[in-house]
Amino acid sequence: MSEAKNQRKQKRRGLVLGAGGVLGAAWSIGALVALEETEGFDVRDVDVLIGTSAGSVLASLLGAGVSPSELRDDLLGKPVLTGPLAGYTYDHERATGGSLPSRPRPGLGSTRLLLHSVRHPMSVTPMAALSSVLPAGRGSLWSVRHLVESVTPLGEWSPHPQLWVVAMDYDSGRRVAFGRQGAPAAALAEAVLASCSIPAWYAPVKIDGRRYIDGGTCSPTSVDLLAGYDLDEVHVIAPMASFDYDDPGSVAGKVERGFRRTVTRRMIREAGKVRSAGTQVTMVGPGRDDLEAIGANMMDPGRRQVVLETSLRTSVEALRRSRDDELSWSA
Repeated sequence: MSEAKNQRKQKRRGLVLGAGGVLGAAWSIGALVALEETEGFDVRDVDVLIGTSAGSVLASLLGAGVSPSELRDDLLGKPVLTGPLAGYTYDHERATGGSLPSRPRPGLGSTRLLLHSVRHPMSVTPMAALSSVLPAGRGSLWSVRHLVESVTPLGEWSPHPQLWVVAMDYDSGRRVAFGRQGAPAAALAEAVLASCSIPAWYAPVKIDGRRYIDGGTCSPTSVDLLAGYDLDEVHVIAPMASFDYDDPGSVAGKVERGFRRTVTRRMIREAGKVRSAGTQVTMVGPGRDDLEAIGANMMDPGRRQVVLETSLRTSVEALRRSRDDELSWSA
């Protein structure tokens, strides 16, 4: 193949949208707008699209043809006049039930997962083991279901041929990427709700007789699922990971930042599996300014617009810096 033909060959890309709650979704929208600006491709056209928890909602919308700029305008309260969201009203303030969960149900969330965790402690993540002893939540995500169903044929999967939605089997601790070959069949809205069902916050979602909860309990990004898929480059938008930190004064803020460091280390290990096959992986997460805007509660809808506006400002530079670091590493 000639050099000219090589240059014209379209890159095979993957896009990973990680977990992060209400504010993680707001930050991710800004990062998606920045990604298109810095890299010059339409994020809806990637070969593989992976979404976990809040990232699964965004991935389902991208897969249905909604653009990052339309997501941005909607979150800023501007009317969306074109595309699948045209004329749709989504109540960002109340859609996820507010910044605190309702009182959960009494009892253990999953006795079977607890027993499995005790017998095979190395087979589940610490978050998965913890979720087994947390009580099942009572919260409902009916607004999210309605949103996904409004842009996707009822009961069907995404128009995107390779959209994967990550959730965790609540009894086995097994990670399941709905939409991937070999995964259980599911309607897209059901898979997204399962992926978003935070332990002790929202009720588990039943699919084909099995209960599923938030995929972030297994991995906040699941970028390692792309290892071996012969992709040229993978972009990871990870609202729960960071490479630059603020110094919060509150105990809650310090705990959140400590957890964030753990998430970041896991993501880097997972990305290494994809890099080992020669794929360029660019990862970006909220930086110092973003974290100051986010605070300690990723589920606080009152901060969503300031988080988005901050991300629109910071993510372009963060992506450029991440890309330069990646190129230096590859060299």
